[in-house]
Amino acid sequence: MGEAKRRKQLGLMPTVLPFEAELGRDGTVRLVRGPEDAGQRSLIEGALRGSQAFGTGWDAEFRAVSVIMDRSGRRYDTAADVGDIEVPELRRLTGELALGSSSPAEGDAAIPVEGGLVRLREQRHSFGGQKWDTLPRQRDPQRVMEALQTHGAFRLRGEGLGQYQVEQWREGRIDIDPEPPEEALEALEHFVRDLHGATPDEWADLHRYVLEGREDKTELEEAQWNPPLARRVPVEVRRSAPLQNPLGGAAGYFRDLEFYLLAGASYTHDGETWHSYDDPDAEPQEDGLSPELAEFFDMNMVTVTVHADGRVEWDEDQDIPEEHAQAIRGDLAASTGAGDPQAWADWTRTMLEEVFGEELKFPEDTEFPVPVAVRLDLPRDVLGDDSPLSQTYIESEVTFDGETWRDLYDEEVPEELAALAAGQEGN
Repeated sequence: MGEAKRRKQLGLMPTVLPFEAELGRDGTVRLVRGPEDAGQRSLIEGALRGSQAFGTGWDAEFRAVSVIMDRSGRRYDTAADVGDIEVPELRRLTGELALGSSSPAEGDAAIPVEGGLVRLREQRHSFGGQKWDTLPRQRDPQRVMEALQTHGAFRLRGEGLGQYQVEQWREGRIDIDPEPPEEALEALEHFVRDLHGATPDEWADLHRYVLEGREDKTELEEAQWNPPLARRVPVEVRRSAPLQNPLGGAAGYFRDLEFYLLAGASYTHDGETWHSYDDPDAEPQEDGLSPELAEFFDMNMVTVTVHADGRVEWDEDQDIPEEHAQAIRGDLAASTGAGDPQAWADWTRTMLEEVFGEELKFPEDTEFPVPVAVRLDLPRDVLGDDSPLSQTYIESEVTFDGETWRDLYDEEVPEELAALAAGQEGN
């Protein structure tokens, strides 16, 4: 008896359920045909929502293929050039839900789901829902490389949203510092689960895979190869670039965001002592940022002080390029309302309410103390970008008297606001 027939008789063969799904650029997913069972349909729809590009990511993916396939001789060097490429609003994917299958075949496009895999087979697109076209693939690596080198738009980068330390524990908990924008939170969690593994076996295998891939082949103690209790990784998050570049260094994509791994990843077996993935000879660090990672974040962030009267200042050691100074001052004054008493009061109140959440939810007519200055941390690599700095900076400190600074990263509400909260409760 053949192995396949024997496994089928024993009930060991995977159950394969074909489907066809229609996706919209806006993130909608609809099964055109597929299994009747609602749970199985939900598995397919969830896998597609969590794995496919949408919004600007959809645009970047489609336009990248279009540029690579373009034989017109046109050069695509700017975002405006790329923006001329029309993008379809609909996409159809065919594939199957394979329940009972856990290992995708080599070359398969497969998405792990509970109890099996969602395999993807064919992709077609449509500009109006009537005619469906298959986007041809460029299978010649040399032609792909020529396109990447010819068109300057492949070197454009998306807007930076920030750099984060993401800590994932074996049981599933994920902590992110600093707190990312709401739009990036789910995406970061999804990316890190995929990076570290969603099952105990994947968690163990991917840990060993990273250790085995080190350039430094220093022998590790046997215990270091065991599945860690937790892993830390620094990640930079950016919006999709105008063109998705397969050689651009992105470690992953999620909907309309891109993720870049930074140096300084580490792991722990006891929750206190952290070992470097990059340098096995480095001394293990007690809980907290390793000196290397702390230095990395310090080097890649600059601190700017914005005053209520409109002044925007920074220390000379921040080393901000002079050619960007005027634009930075104007951008930060405009986005915070500095120089306009009412706009500044509104912005600082909203900012403080967002930082401290429910602890500062007061009636609209509550008179808030207005800070005289706020310190902002900005990623260094966005200082020359055209995108608004308000989408990248992080509020770090605030002062109400110009002398005493309150750290917004502390869990405690500043004294000036705590007094306001106490007075509110008394009423």
